[in-house]
Amino acid sequence: MTAVTDTTTSPQRADSPEREVAVRLRGVGRSFGAGPRSVVALDGVDLAVRAGEFVCLLGASGCGKSTLLNLVAGLDEPTAGSVDVSTGRPAVMFQEPGLMPWLSARRNVELPLRVAGLGRAARRAVAEELLDLVRLGGQGSRRPHQLSGGMRQRVALARALACTRTGATGLPLLLMDEPFGALDAITRDILQAELLRVWRATGAAVVFVTHDVREAVRLAERVVLLSSRPGRVVREWTLRSSGGDGGAALGPTGVAEAEVTEEITTALREVISSHGRH
Repeated sequence: MTAVTDTTTSPQRADSPEREVAVRLRGVGRSFGAGPRSVVALDGVDLAVRAGEFVCLLGASGCGKSTLLNLVAGLDEPTAGSVDVSTGRPAVMFQEPGLMPWLSARRNVELPLRVAGLGRAARRAVAEELLDLVRLGGQGSRRPHQLSGGMRQRVALARALACTRTGATGLPLLLMDEPFGALDAITRDILQAELLRVWRATGAAVVFVTHDVREAVRLAERVVLLSSRPGRVVREWTLRSSGGDGGAALGPTGVAEAEVTEEITTALREVISSHGRH
């Protein structure tokens, strides 16, 4: 009844002929500190993400999800293994929008374009296009304090997309670290739907970090579960077809979604319980 496939860890899954690999991690490890006090955050992570694919990284707090995202973004370097990114320049979104309060929404979106050296007219045209895409057309002159929390995150999303317009080739890559975690439930639900719409419109590859199973099941084509520290890929679920257009739904009713949500929740609890026994 479901379109769910439980798989073992296999980076070769991303080598399907219809979509090239956007991000590949081979044997990635990341340790902090040295000697007996060192902390191993990630150990032997093998993962591949296809161009245009939406992948959610799921795991308990402290399992290395954000560390992995930072490695893909180029904000940090692995202590073992390799990280290869073959898309355009990665763009990162965090839980806090991080907007410049003295700039308008439009000028916040223009920032990465300005750093890249685009002229004023070109910057404005791209910013207006992206604000329209996130349904903030006509709001470009407003400053962050004049916007709701959800609207500020839309501006942050538009700015992230602008980062992918700075001259690099290839489809965009969005790295999202619990971007809706600080929002109320209704706003979060709305922005999840908006993110799916923007993803389909842009063809971006998305790596989305969350600890919320329902959020992962709603958004992802593929859910990747990390173990508790040190983080390793322990299970994967392919939730939708990989057509690059949003894929097929999990099933004709909400039953399939409820079933896979429960299955992933059980697996997450097992991972957390196993960590507690060590």
